[in-house]
Amino acid sequence: METTIKNVVFDIGNVVVRWSPEDIISMAFGKSHLQTGLVESVFHSDIWLDLNKGLMTEEETKLRYQKELDLSQGDCERLFHYIKHSLIPVYNSVALIERVKKAGYKVYALTDNVHEIVDYLKATYQFWPLFEGAIVSADLGVLKPQPAIYDALLTHFSLNANETVFIDDMPHNVAGAQAMGIEAIQFKDAGQCEEELKKLGLAF
Repeated sequence: METTIKNVVFDIGNVVVRWSPEDIISMAFGKSHLQTGLVESVFHSDIWLDLNKGLMTEEETKLRYQKELDLSQGDCERLFHYIKHSLIPVYNSVALIERVKKAGYKVYALTDNVHEIVDYLKATYQFWPLFEGAIVSADLGVLKPQPAIYDALLTHFSLNANETVFIDDMPHNVAGAQAMGIEAIQFKDAGQCEEELKKLGLAF
C-alpha cells in the first residue's frame, strides 16, 4: 500500500532500552521490597514525576527521597546506579531504527525522561545520533500523554501529523498521539513493530 508516512518517532523506555522499575527496586534493595510499595513510592510519586518534568536535578531528587521516603544517602546512590545501569538495549530495536533511517525516513525520539538519564544514554550507547531530533519531557515540563508534548514534537520539527507515526509501549501514550492525528503503534518487540510499520506502507 502507498504510505504518506515520512517520520518515525520512537519512545525510549521499553522501546529502545529496557525500563523495569520492579527490577531496579529488586536489585537496589532486594526482592523482599517489591511487596512494600517501594516501586510505587519511588517511581509513581510526585518526586519522580517532578524529576521527569525537569523541575529538579537528580541530586535534588535524592535529597527528597531521603527526606520523604526515609532512604539513606547510600540507598539513593545505589538506586540511581541501578536506574541507569539497568537501561540495556531492547533486542533488535536499534537495528530497526538504523534500517528505517537508511530507507530514507526521518527518525525522532519522544520520551518522558530525565536530563541525567539522557546524558547517560548518550555517553553509553551509540543510538542517540540516529535521531534527527528528540523531545524530552524534562526539557518541556510536560509528560505524555498530554497534548502539549505531541504538539511540541510537531511544531519544533515542522512535522505534519498525518505524515508521522509514533511508537510507544504504553497504550495511553499511543492513544495520546492518535488524538493529535498522529498514526501510532503500541510496541511489543522489534519484530512486531516492523510488521506494524510495514502494514502502514513503510518500505525498508
